[in-house]
Amino acid sequence: MDQNNINERIQDLVEETEQKPVRREKKEKPQLRESIYSLRLDELQQWLTEHGEKAFRAGQIYEWLYEKRVKSFDDMSNLSKSLRENLKEHFALTTLSTLIKQESKDGTIKFLFQLQDGYSIETVLMRHEYGNSICVTTQVGCRIGCTFCASTLGGLKRHLMAGEIVEQVVKVQQELDEVGERVSHIVIMGIGEPFDNYDNMMNFLKVVNHDKGLNIGARHITVSTSGIVPKIYKFADEELQINFAVSLHAPNQEARQKLMPIARAYKLDELLEAVRYYTKKTGRRVSFEYGLMAGENDSVEVAEELADLIKGIKCHVNLIPINYVPERDYIRTSRSSIFAFEKALKKRGVNVTIRREQGADIAAACGQLRAQERQDEISR
Repeated sequence: MDQNNINERIQDLVEETEQKPVRREKKEKPQLRESIYSLRLDELQQWLTEHGEKAFRAGQIYEWLYEKRVKSFDDMSNLSKSLRENLKEHFALTTLSTLIKQESKDGTIKFLFQLQDGYSIETVLMRHEYGNSICVTTQVGCRIGCTFCASTLGGLKRHLMAGEIVEQVVKVQQELDEVGERVSHIVIMGIGEPFDNYDNMMNFLKVVNHDKGLNIGARHITVSTSGIVPKIYKFADEELQINFAVSLHAPNQEARQKLMPIARAYKLDELLEAVRYYTKKTGRRVSFEYGLMAGENDSVEVAEELADLIKGIKCHVNLIPINYVPERDYIRTSRSSIFAFEKALKKRGVNVTIRREQGADIAAACGQLRAQERQDEISR
C-alpha cells in the first residue's frame, strides 16, 4: 500500500471522528528553512561536492555539529569563511527555541520548543538508573485521534523535518553538557505518529545512530506506532536492531477501536499479523504498550483476554497507568487494579512490567504542556 492510500485511510477516520472544522481565513504559511541536522553524512558529502567543496569537509561539519555541538556556523573555525557563509545561506543551524522548561522533583525535564513557523512541540528528558532517556516528537499535533491522548487535540498541523527531530536531541544534550552528562537512550513516543512521518523518522534514526553523528546505539533507541500496518512491514524489512513498540491498549477489536480510531482502518488481526511478521523477520521481540484506564480495560478478565491474544508472540507488555488529561474523560486505574492486572498476565506466562511514573508534577502526559500553554495554536 502506497503513502497516498495510507493517507486516505487515515483521513477517512479523521472525518468520521471529528466535527467539521470551523472555516477560517487561510494565512500564508511561512517558508521553513532546511535544518542542517536533516542531512545524513552521505547527503552532506553530496551537497558539498555539488557546491565545489571537498567531500571530506562533511566529516568536519559533523564533528562540529555532533561532538562539539556548536551554536553558530561561525564557530566552525577549520572551515573556510566562504564555506561557512554558504552553509548559512542554505541551512538553518537553529530551528528550535525554548519557550518553557519545566523540571520535576524526580529530575525529569520537559521542554516546550517553538519552531520556525510559530508552532510548538514537546520533548522530555527522563533520568533512569541506566542513563538519560529522551522522548522526541515527530509531528506538530497528530491525526490518529486516540481518545485518551492530549497530543491529538487540534489534529495534525504538519510533519517535522528530520532535522527538527534531531535538534531536539541536540538541544537536550547541550543542556546535559553543562553538567557533564549524556543522552544515552531515545524513545520516539512524543507528539505524533512516527510511522505517519516515516521518511523523516528514518533519516533521524540514521543521523543519531551514525558513529559520526550522535552515536546512540540502535538497541538504545525505541520506535513506537499506533498501528499503521503497511509501515510495520516496511520497518521490519529495514532489519534494524532498533527496539519496536506497538500501542495496543485493548485485547479485542471492539474495545480497541473505541480507544483508537486507527483500529477501524487497520483491524486488530491485521496488526497482529504484521507484528508476527516483524518478529519473524528481525528475530527481535516487540513491546506492547498498554495504557490502563479505570473501568475501560483494566480488569483481571481483560488481562486474561490480553494474554490469550498475544500468546505465541515474542513480546513484552509494558503497563502504563495513564496520566489524567482534563480534556479527556478517562480515569487513572487504582494501584491495586494495576498490580492485579500485572499478576494475571504473569500467571499466564506473559513478560510484563509497569512503567515507572515520571514527571507527574509537570504536565507529564504527552501533549499536555502544549495543550495547556498553546491553546491558540491548537485551535488554529
